[in-house]
Amino acid sequence: METIPSASYSMTLRVEFPHRPGALAEVLAAVGGAGGLVGAVDIVRMGQERSIRDVTVNARDSEHGRQIVDTVEAMPETRVITFSDRTFLMHQGGKIEVRAKTQIRSRDDLSMAYTPGVARVCLAIAEDPERAFNLTIKRNTVAVVTDGTAVLGLGNIGPKAAMPVMEGKAMLFKAFANVDAFPICLDLKDPDEIVAAVKAIAPTFGGINLEDISAPRCFEIEERLKEELDIPVFHDDQHGTAVVVLAALINSLKIVGKKIEDLRIVVNGVGASGVACAKIMLSAGAKNIVGCDSKGIVHAGREGLNESKRWFAEHTNPEGRTGDLSDAVAGADLFLGLSVPDVLTVEHLERMNEDPIIFAMANPEPEIRPEVAMGHARIIATGRSDYPNQINNVLCFPGIFRGALDVRAREINEEMKLAAAEAMAGVISDEELSEDYIIPSVFDERVVSAVARTVAEAGRSSGVAREAVQEEGNAIELPLMS
Repeated sequence: METIPSASYSMTLRVEFPHRPGALAEVLAAVGGAGGLVGAVDIVRMGQERSIRDVTVNARDSEHGRQIVDTVEAMPETRVITFSDRTFLMHQGGKIEVRAKTQIRSRDDLSMAYTPGVARVCLAIAEDPERAFNLTIKRNTVAVVTDGTAVLGLGNIGPKAAMPVMEGKAMLFKAFANVDAFPICLDLKDPDEIVAAVKAIAPTFGGINLEDISAPRCFEIEERLKEELDIPVFHDDQHGTAVVVLAALINSLKIVGKKIEDLRIVVNGVGASGVACAKIMLSAGAKNIVGCDSKGIVHAGREGLNESKRWFAEHTNPEGRTGDLSDAVAGADLFLGLSVPDVLTVEHLERMNEDPIIFAMANPEPEIRPEVAMGHARIIATGRSDYPNQINNVLCFPGIFRGALDVRAREINEEMKLAAAEAMAGVISDEELSEDYIIPSVFDERVVSAVARTVAEAGRSSGVAREAVQEEGNAIELPLMS
């Protein structure tokens, strides 16, 4: 089935054509006939005989974009002057920058921001290191750390190639929660070296967001850093996914009238996110989870399981099921896919319980396309933005770090993650809730504030919060120094 043109393959064609009635319509018709989706059309120059316009077009992929250009180029009296990939243009020179919060306009400004005045602030922090949270960027800064071994669906592409994703993550932190984040792409693979590197840079940051580190190494790295650092360490591929999945499930259960403790759940894909989703669902009350990987059902009697899959086998599959995905989905209420495209079929859906819930989250192609599952599943969600019910980590990590930073939490614990899921689900009222609206939009401004508020409160009530950071603008009492 053909994919839908999207902005991820967006380009701008600068086209020259005759200046006469209907000529522009012919160009746009040619683009549409080639399967392109036309966006903006802007005038560059209009002459008596020739006109030039910039036409923004969405394509399915790079090859399709080239076909659209060739189609327009082949039109009589028409010339494609240039065409540019808008996604590459957005990344040119990087997507983030560092800016000063105050201007240096005079000698007085310079003497306070830098030498000699800065020495007084340094000595205050040396005397009481906790002052770093108020007197430096630490209070609002997160490191987005990767080694580039599991980037999106691209795999082990290395730290340099991972940088665009980490920059994007930093943009989202700032745009959605006003958290200053910076990409740290490590040219390291050994867990000991990664742990040592993150510990070495930790004094600068108020939190560590681990990203795109391959399993099972990611489990060890996160656990060790959580034990050895006094700031939150959060592997978003695991816990961000898990929080949003639980929020979507909470609202789905309201629609189908089932309870989480009564569900039979299938998790297809027992990697980092699959294990984390199982853990949070168990914490929320689930009793019957069965996991599948490329070799079939994960069970305690299976040989060759790594440490994380051994944990999964020991804490799930209470009926001791064996076999493949077909055996797992029989009588299931929820299919949670964190695996590969097109592994779930209509026949599988027909073997599930009444009103099945399908979270098909493989990206960019889900385990089953919503249009295929429609009519066989009650609720369908994916990781894609071009279908309803997008389960996207950006709903979680900005708000969860905002809340953790606001109370200077030592960690992000299970209570805080469960609170985040409940808050996210609660953004949608019972009156608004429907099969096509179980999770808020990533652009819903209510999400970050709701998640941050409840995460902060959960941090306080669970004992991991330190005293609140002083509000900006309030006076800071410091001893006068000679």
